[in-house]
Amino acid sequence: MPKTINVLFLAAEAEPFIKVGGLGDVAGSLPRALRALANDEVTLDVRLVIPFHPAVKADGLKPLGMFALNRLGSEVQVEAFETTLNGMPVYLINGEPIRTNGSVYSLDARLDAEKYAFFSLAALELVRHIHWSPDVIHGNDWHTALSIYGSLTRRWEEGARKVASLITLHNLPFMGPDVSGILESYGVKLAQTDLPDWARVMPLPLGLWASDAIVAVSPTYGREILTPEYGCGLNEFLQFRHETVHGIVNGLDVDSFNPKDDASLGVNYDLASIEKRSANKGFLQERLNLPRESETPLLALVSRMDVQKGVDLAFTALKGMKKTNFQAVILGTGDPKLEEAALALQALYPEKIKVETRYDAGLARQIYAGADMLLMPSRYEPCGLSQMIAMRYGCVPVVRAAGGLNDTVQNGVTGFVFEKIHHLSLAGAIKNAIKVFSNREQWTSMQCAGMSQDFSWEKSAKQYLEIYQSILKTS
Repeated sequence: MPKTINVLFLAAEAEPFIKVGGLGDVAGSLPRALRALANDEVTLDVRLVIPFHPAVKADGLKPLGMFALNRLGSEVQVEAFETTLNGMPVYLINGEPIRTNGSVYSLDARLDAEKYAFFSLAALELVRHIHWSPDVIHGNDWHTALSIYGSLTRRWEEGARKVASLITLHNLPFMGPDVSGILESYGVKLAQTDLPDWARVMPLPLGLWASDAIVAVSPTYGREILTPEYGCGLNEFLQFRHETVHGIVNGLDVDSFNPKDDASLGVNYDLASIEKRSANKGFLQERLNLPRESETPLLALVSRMDVQKGVDLAFTALKGMKKTNFQAVILGTGDPKLEEAALALQALYPEKIKVETRYDAGLARQIYAGADMLLMPSRYEPCGLSQMIAMRYGCVPVVRAAGGLNDTVQNGVTGFVFEKIHHLSLAGAIKNAIKVFSNREQWTSMQCAGMSQDFSWEKSAKQYLEIYQSILKTS
């Protein structure tokens, strides 16, 4: 009989129920990939838990009943519901702190603190209610970190069984607000930790401190967070814990992002029929009112308008390439000042550059399938998905050597990688890419190398399983 590992997988969002960002992709895909690893030696009973946000879309919900959390001598009611996703149990937790805060993430730190503390502690009570015991608690970012911290303090105070724990770090700077008062109100004590003083009241540092393993979403990001530049004040703590810090690149939903049957495309193609891809470039040029020129390199930027993403570097680099023959499409929304800068760039080169300041998933896929190069000059990028999607669609990425970009793009083989956070470094990489683009044989070889990469979740899931097994042994 294979050994069964029970995993409680917690996230603030998960596809297809609700998605705001990349975490939704991860939490919707990784738990299912883990369950699919079953073999003669081990099976994984992974169960997903998310908050029942008002915007959640879920069919076939079954009420599991109600239970209560004690708060300041009174009770806060928890409502639990169950559904399934490809056979995987999914639990949704509701209650007044979740209903009060309508959006997934609020601009009001106080509301988010209350909501996610309530959710994290309610998830620990849920497993008692359904008579199922996790062997591993797998949290994601600060929103679920208090479930790991709460599990540890419960074991200390109540003598509860040891549950191994792992937290996936998607974005270290977002640590959550001060939750000391909220934890106290729920009867959860603040431990004496070796965290910096300012971090001892914040969810993410508390979860990192209490966890058995810390997984950054790429090996390079796992090393970067140990440095003062990217450690956000926790670098010394993380250096001390370096043996428990790992890096695993996020996977990609290769069934969804597949140019062979993507309904958004004008012409479908795959590695064996890559010559068909060129038609999509023509369709994209027509849609954008750009001259239909197959020999002119078409550059793309598909990104949130954010300084973190380095979009300002891209605008400055393109602005200085007046004498270079290229076309460019910029798709994204975010910082109003960066949106204005993009539109100003379009006004400067109206025949070469087209800008769409909105979120448009269908157009994004057409860009991946039609553009020649994707620019990702991120100042930091824990993992990144766009470069993987681009390669899968035969669009060659031009990226900075940051985080997951450094781990997924091979310079001169599947894309172009530059080091310095400077527009001239980016411009140099773009010009190098354009030079290679003129050599059709070499360019096609790079496209095929990118399309041949394995970005499936199975590869990442196997690495997570190894960590589960390791922390269970030490537990």
